[in-house]
Amino acid sequence: MSVSGAALLIYGANGYTGRLIVRQAVARGLRPILSGRNAAEVGALAREHGLESRPASLDDAGALDAALAGCGVVIHAAGPFSRTSTPMVDACIRNQVHYLDITGEIAVLETLASKARSGQARDAGVMLLPGSGFDVVPSDCLAAHLHRRLPSATWLTLAFAGGTGLSRGTATTMVENIQRGGAVRRGGKITRVPAAWKQRDIDFGDRVRHVVTLPWGDVSTAFHSTGIPNIDVYTAAPASAVRGMILSRYLGWLLATPPAQSFLKGRIQAGTPGPSDATRAGAAAQLWGEAWDDDGRRVQSRLRTADGYTLTALTSVAAAEKVLAGGAKPGFQTPSLAFGADFILEIAGSEREDVTVFAEASR
Repeated sequence: MSVSGAALLIYGANGYTGRLIVRQAVARGLRPILSGRNAAEVGALAREHGLESRPASLDDAGALDAALAGCGVVIHAAGPFSRTSTPMVDACIRNQVHYLDITGEIAVLETLASKARSGQARDAGVMLLPGSGFDVVPSDCLAAHLHRRLPSATWLTLAFAGGTGLSRGTATTMVENIQRGGAVRRGGKITRVPAAWKQRDIDFGDRVRHVVTLPWGDVSTAFHSTGIPNIDVYTAAPASAVRGMILSRYLGWLLATPPAQSFLKGRIQAGTPGPSDATRAGAAAQLWGEAWDDDGRRVQSRLRTADGYTLTALTSVAAAEKVLAGGAKPGFQTPSLAFGADFILEIAGSEREDVTVFAEASR
């Protein structure tokens, strides 16, 4: 499907991450159309940048269709995506608009990767590219690079470190999933495990960090990108956070009740929208990955990028630019399937290093 002359729509533009995406799009010379559920905030943001606004509720199919008129691609930045992705994807398929989002929610990623949903999009000539932000561009590209180095790999471990605090949207998504525990992939199937299921130490290049498993989006996407059937993902975390994750194994049911959810979300909304520009400017993210096969061959690589929120703006806009230039592949895609394992190296501040390893990998 041609998108020559078509516009970019940013939905959820008035959210914390949405505003970063708008700023990056404008800095790149794009003139995106802004949309979201809050007409007043979307309108004010559009006026600030001299852009068009088309507010629309996700519950109003007609309004979404009107918002997408003349657009070639949407960056969907309004979460939690477990609630918001379905109506937006439906609208994109109806209007033949390519869909990007910034989710890292495994259930959403798997739904869009399903044969039925991907087939719908393919028949309409529409690309579905969820996870076009920090979730999961750098880790997905790292997974694809490791697989390229060792095509026989049957095991993959990914880890990341570096944080700037959470936006309200990210924190809300975490609260809503607090009772779900962890997830890994075994034998090609996503397998539920307890929160903080495994812990280990990993050398990120600058120093060794203690990491813990978490249900990151790559448990879904790395399998689709590489075919590697066994996948774990870890994050660096202080001891207090690990203790909290372990405690959630026993109290998750309580924290998932409506009163607890209401209280936690109220605390989130009372906080700041997200990390400041100064905090983000002084931060960076580090990633590490290892792949190995059943004969004991293995490879390791590291990756350094901008902080997660800055990177989300950079990668989602870069992906949208590629789509607008005609680089879309219909159906479900991961970042590396759509744009290659080296896509992350096109993003300012990204550096990758292959590591020489000698000892046997531990599973």
